[in-house]
Amino acid sequence: MSAWAAKRFWKEATVEPDQNGFSVLLDGRPVKTPAKSPLILPTQAMADAVAREWDAQEGKVDPNTMPVTRSANAAIDKVATQHAEVAALLAEYGATDLLCYRAETPRELVERQAQIWDPLLDWAADALDARLVPATGVMFVPQDAGALQRLANRVAALDAYQMAAFHDLVGMSGSLVLAFATALDRLPAQEAWAISRLDETWQEEQWGQDDDATAQAEVKKAAFLHAKRFFDLA
Repeated sequence: MSAWAAKRFWKEATVEPDQNGFSVLLDGRPVKTPAKSPLILPTQAMADAVAREWDAQEGKVDPNTMPVTRSANAAIDKVATQHAEVAALLAEYGATDLLCYRAETPRELVERQAQIWDPLLDWAADALDARLVPATGVMFVPQDAGALQRLANRVAALDAYQMAAFHDLVGMSGSLVLAFATALDRLPAQEAWAISRLDETWQEEQWGQDDDATAQAEVKKAAFLHAKRFFDLA
């Protein structure tokens, strides 16, 4: 059975324990991912969230209204099958972390970056044992190899479901440090998202908002907040 049936054909979505986690059943039949793998969830909370999404479907199934299901599918079909490759890709962000690249001018922006970003680099040094060094300009700044390796080890230790969420936390923010700070509850997700957009917010304050850019940012923000929710469910 394909999980992505065009129309609703079931009456009830339920959750049952499985030897590997929790399964979601549609009228007693287990849901499968688009790649035909069993949709086994690591926690009952995640399975319950998936079941609620299936129960909420009316008429045609709309994957756009099923973010937890989509993330779980990605964890199983994509991340689990290439865990090391995804971990390595995400770890690379440590070498070019957003928080390490600072403006040279104007002074007000330089001060705002230091005020907001420096405490997070200090937190990473203490909590993650990874001191990253900021610099001005856009030229590549070499970071301590040991610090980068320790960050990489932490990324690699994530399971497939956590990493599926972490992938979006990193990709949306451009910062491995911010992603860890969000995932580990150093910052609320809303605050972390705002911090990742410090430069864009500065530009908006100077020149005003662009409606299209604002709309795109809202879409990305929703994805970032969902990623944190999915990480917590995992």
